[in-house]
Amino acid sequence: MAKICLCLTGKTIEKNLEILRKYQKYADLVELRVDCLDPDERLHIRRFPEIAGIPAILTIRREAEGGFFTGGEGSRISLFSKGLTFADVDPRRNFAYVDFEDYLQVPSLEEAARTCGTRIIRSYHNMSGVDENLLERLTGLSRVGDELVKVAVTPKTMEDVLRVFKVGRETKNMDKILICMGHLGIPTRILAELIGSQLCYTSVWNEPDMPDMGVGHIGPQELSERYRFRSITAKTRIFGIIGYPLKVTSSPPLFNTLFRLQNMDAVYVPFPTDAVEPFLELAEILKAEGISVTVPHKETITRHLVESSERVQSIGACNTMVKTPQGWKGYNTDAGGFSDSLLHFIGKKSLMNKRITIIGAGGVARAVAAEVSRLHGKALILNRTPFRARDLADKYRFAWGSTTDLTSIKTMEKYADILIQTTSAGMEGHADGEHTKDGIDPIESYRFTGHEVVMDIIYKPERTPFLKRAQEAGCRILNGYDMLMRQAKLQYEYFLNAEFPEHLMENIKL
Repeated sequence: MAKICLCLTGKTIEKNLEILRKYQKYADLVELRVDCLDPDERLHIRRFPEIAGIPAILTIRREAEGGFFTGGEGSRISLFSKGLTFADVDPRRNFAYVDFEDYLQVPSLEEAARTCGTRIIRSYHNMSGVDENLLERLTGLSRVGDELVKVAVTPKTMEDVLRVFKVGRETKNMDKILICMGHLGIPTRILAELIGSQLCYTSVWNEPDMPDMGVGHIGPQELSERYRFRSITAKTRIFGIIGYPLKVTSSPPLFNTLFRLQNMDAVYVPFPTDAVEPFLELAEILKAEGISVTVPHKETITRHLVESSERVQSIGACNTMVKTPQGWKGYNTDAGGFSDSLLHFIGKKSLMNKRITIIGAGGVARAVAAEVSRLHGKALILNRTPFRARDLADKYRFAWGSTTDLTSIKTMEKYADILIQTTSAGMEGHADGEHTKDGIDPIESYRFTGHEVVMDIIYKPERTPFLKRAQEAGCRILNGYDMLMRQAKLQYEYFLNAEFPEHLMENIKL
């Protein structure tokens, strides 16, 4: 069974012990990152295992492998020696493991480790990619049969992640630690048990003086409680969400909370996915049963469905996939979630006599446009790329234009009963200058009158710059949280072929 290893990256032994005491119930063992310690603190590492009272890994990582040790190799070897000498007859007072990189060949250190009963982790780190010969790299890493091999690579694409899962499956009976670093590697951490990795590393970075390791760690409490890491087995039902970059999504806490409250052996995993095809191959390997689909894949995924609901066929976008014996069947719950949310907010049963501006022309905009047409509203569709707005508008005989064209912005005045923002502009998780190609406010030149009803499909942050500007002008505003919950209820019913447990909603905190 895969275990959780808490990386301790504080500058002092005492700080690391403080963090350990706080998070110990979520960890099976700890890694003391000696390279993160202040120089004076490094003199006391030999006593750490006894004080910690939990199996510990001794690691001194160089900068080249993503660590903080800047001294010479001789001083690093001396530090390893300080941690391994004077073996105690009680193995609990010795380090349980020591991490030696594949190139580190010091027989005296290896002998000292074995004298202490300390198992050697023979590690290899690729900070820039995934080796083409990954299988050979993994199987050829161990020098002696009692060593535990560790390979940590940095995927750049879903194709890379797929290769790591395949290698993990090919070596399922091999003692190993296999990790994908970075944001794309999240599935390999949550599903470590399914690739035969003995450990999943975790760390805390929301504590004072604890640096973010920047390698894609999931917090120990999140890993243990949200994903129920220790309960995942080959029998666990797999669900998830695909999108890119997928740095903000509330679906995992929502679905995993429901699974836990109903005592279901199931997990909902975020799969950051730059390309659909390799993910679908991975989904087959994992026997995934249901997948949520978000930007930018809602339209692309339709080409890979063996069956589609009427809404998917009419809208041209899918946000929910369910595995059937024949293949994937697609649904669109964005449409129902959007219209139910908006109509509830404005207290109407239709959009008759409403003139509406839809900002964006992607998968969500397609669902919104279809519902506006079905509910008898008239709309103007604006998009940064005007031909996409035109293609969508023509389907419903709507007006169209560009968010960068002042004439189009002027036209909004005729379609200003309701404004609906469907792009990812302003979404949490994007630093300034990296929001989206549309920026943080896709219609900065529009001046609100205060009479508009303004809806943004984004729910994190609670108010985007677009919504803040609308609210300050006196508009009634609605973010995407209610829509999220409504469409998720529909997804749940499609995924599990069961009625949504409304009585559990009060227990869900996103």
